[in-house]
Amino acid sequence: MKNQSKPILFSAFSLFLLLALGSAAASSIPVEAEDEREFDYIPGSEKGPMHWGELRKDWEACKKGEMQSPIDLSSERVQVMPKLGEIERNHKPSNATLKNRGHDISLQWDTGNAGSIKINGTEYFLQQCHWHSPSEHTINGRRYALELHMVHVTTDPNVKNNIAVVGLLYKTGVPDAFLSKLMGSVWSMIDKEDERKMGTIDPREIKMGGKNYLRYTGSLTVPPCTEGVIWTINKKMGTVSKDQIKLLREAVHDYAEKNARPVQQLNRREIHFYQPNEAATRN
Repeated sequence: MKNQSKPILFSAFSLFLLLALGSAAASSIPVEAEDEREFDYIPGSEKGPMHWGELRKDWEACKKGEMQSPIDLSSERVQVMPKLGEIERNHKPSNATLKNRGHDISLQWDTGNAGSIKINGTEYFLQQCHWHSPSEHTINGRRYALELHMVHVTTDPNVKNNIAVVGLLYKTGVPDAFLSKLMGSVWSMIDKEDERKMGTIDPREIKMGGKNYLRYTGSLTVPPCTEGVIWTINKKMGTVSKDQIKLLREAVHDYAEKNARPVQQLNRREIHFYQPNEAATRN
């Protein structure tokens, strides 16, 4: 019995170690700056979007990068790519923390526990979501009321693009149901550097709507403006109330009227559009 127990113990320890290393690797990927004091969105500010790339050496991509986000998703530049396939979404409920980061409100799930999306066969695990108002991406030059970013990362060392963001655009209208569940907690955090444990939050309650989406390779829209981010922008608009947008802006204390980075140059990048074949045939 002694000889048989050793491999079992080793296997259990190995599994624990692999999970721990995977979690550590995911948390070590440079995603977004958390310190609100280092940058802002105030027009004319020395720490505003036009100067982000000058504030720190490791933020140079904000100024010198050629694959920056957001961009204008112009219909004239779009290439229809039905082979991209539908978004493989495998999110699941997990404990989450609501944070007032000063420049936005962020909902952060326990690392690796909130499920994933799959892109080109690679799993990207959900880390957090946050909101920008007005929208950062524009469609044919039009900016919408709000944009939600669902930030995912992969721990696969063989994958070059290790960050994938799903972007959802909203126009004003009926309140968003997912945001409605968070509003009480957001209200309690007005003008405070604060965080609140929210218990179990199901990211599947963030409705993506239709199956059509736009995809391109860009960057984080906040410092350090890391490039190589796979962007997936859902084509179907959601709705959000004016009161919800107002509260998201009033809760933070950066004194800016908006937290949307200006549109960046597309340069030579391609924008791909996916829609199911039946939709393509019908249209």
